[in-house]
Amino acid sequence: MKINAEVIARAALRLLDGVGLDGLTMRLVAQELGVRAPTLYWHLKNKQELLDAMATLVYAEASERLEPPRDGDAWQHWIADWARHLRQAMLGHRDGARVLAGTYVNHPAVHRSVELGLRTLTDAGFPLTEAARSIPAVLHYTIGSTIEQQAHGNAAYGDDNPYAPGRLAGLIDAEHFPLTAQVSADLLGLDADAGFEHGLRVVILGLEAARAGHDRA
Repeated sequence: MKINAEVIARAALRLLDGVGLDGLTMRLVAQELGVRAPTLYWHLKNKQELLDAMATLVYAEASERLEPPRDGDAWQHWIADWARHLRQAMLGHRDGARVLAGTYVNHPAVHRSVELGLRTLTDAGFPLTEAARSIPAVLHYTIGSTIEQQAHGNAAYGDDNPYAPGRLAGLIDAEHFPLTAQVSADLLGLDADAGFEHGLRVVILGLEAARAGHDRA
């Protein structure tokens, strides 16, 4: 098998489910591919470049499913679907959101998704600069929310995971913090899907308000 950056990144993603991001090393990836570690450094200089290549694959997987908005489709729905595609792609891998956080992605599928997002927002009346700043706001929320969701199931907690159903009630002093105790599950996002959708709604409402303010100006 010919070794290149994409082959290495795919091998790393296969390993990720077993060892997690903290356990992933260039040596393990080399073993997975049946080569010696120095071979990998001909294609990726360090672990950061490996993470960049892994993130590019995950992001491309989400982006390739995107299509331009159909006539009459609301921009809000298109942006929300983009965020959902990205979230599902990250959830498909252990620590998938941590892989994307802070990495550099460079792939035609990624560029296409950004172009579609910019076109969708500018067609809806956003100035180009505002559209360019709005897209990262949605993506950063999506990645951050998914990092939190995946962290709640962190195997490192073992049987003492504080996010396990039924454990939170005993960890908060309801006498002194009655409101916090009452809504602890909502505060900590134990219903991850509902929490994500609520946050996404808040972000999009913020974009709507920004656009309305620009129209008034």
